[in-house]
Order: sequence, then structure tokens, then C-alpha cells
Amino acid sequence: MSASANGPPAWATEPVYLADADPAWALRGERERDRLEALLEPWLIAHIEHVGSTSIPGLAAKPIIDLQALVTDLEDPELLAEVLQPHGWHYVDPDLDQRPWRRFFVRVVDGRRAAHLHVMTSDSPRWYQQLIFRDALRANPDLVVEYAALKQALASEHADDREAYSIAKADFVRSVLVDR
Repeated sequence: MSASANGPPAWATEPVYLADADPAWALRGERERDRLEALLEPWLIAHIEHVGSTSIPGLAAKPIIDLQALVTDLEDPELLAEVLQPHGWHYVDPDLDQRPWRRFFVRVVDGRRAAHLHVMTSDSPRWYQQLIFRDALRANPDLVVEYAALKQALASEHADDREAYSIAKADFVRSVLVDR
């Protein structure tokens, strides 16, 4: 992640902002997935998945497309970064990301986050958890309503702390996963 002399780039510390659900997110996710699959084809071992709140119809979300890619290993993310960087993707160093089970990239458009790419291996439980959670919400409108209310409350409470916002959603996510 490149930083200016005054600290991290603005997109790294954006406040939590939820937008109303947008049916165009599905198409944005498909387009981003198709571009990434073409760029990352030598490393991929499965199709890239659109996950996160923008992949769930009717759910308010940070207007950032979350995608996850499955690769054989995470040993040399710099090669991926070299391929992705000319297309607006920024590699977030694992020491900053604090999630050893993935390598994380952020696509920046006009100085703002537009997409996240979570690169994982098939032995990562998180790969499957993301898909199970997404599919559970897609199948249950009541869960969508409950999750939307929680997200709105947490976005107000943690507007300036993206990490706290994410952590505060964890119990809800776990409860959905336990029931699957």
C-alpha cells in the first residue's frame, strides 16, 4: 500500500458509508470478476466469486465490490501485484492487513475504494465461510433485513473505524454460519 509522506492514502482510512442496495452491483461484480479472471488466469484454481454485501440483492452496503480468488499458494503475492497494479489495484501488505489466511488488494477509482480482492487458498476455511454466508442471506430475506439493521446501527457507531465496524458484525456472521 503506497502512502504519502503524511501517512496512508485517503482510501485506506475512508469512513464507513452504507449506500442503499443497488441492482447494478451484480453487473459491476460480474465485470470486475471477468477482468480479474483474465488477468489472474495463470494462478486461479477456481472461478472468482462475488461475495460481501454487494453480492446480496436488497442489502445496503459500502459500495465496494468484494471478490475472492482461489489460488494454489500465497507465497509470491508480488507477482499478482505486478499484474494488478496497472489496473488500479493496490496490494495491502500482510503486516498491515493482519489476516494471514489471505492476500488483500484494493482497487481504487477516483481516490476511493471501488473493489476488494481477497486471494486465498483452498485450505482456508474463510473461502467457504464467505460463500455459505452469502448464499444463506440470498436465500433468506429475513436475514437480509436483520443484517441490514445491524449494519446501519454499526455504521453510525463506527463511522470512522472500518476495523471496529467489521469486528462488530462478527457475532451475526458466526450465528448465520452455525445454522448452516
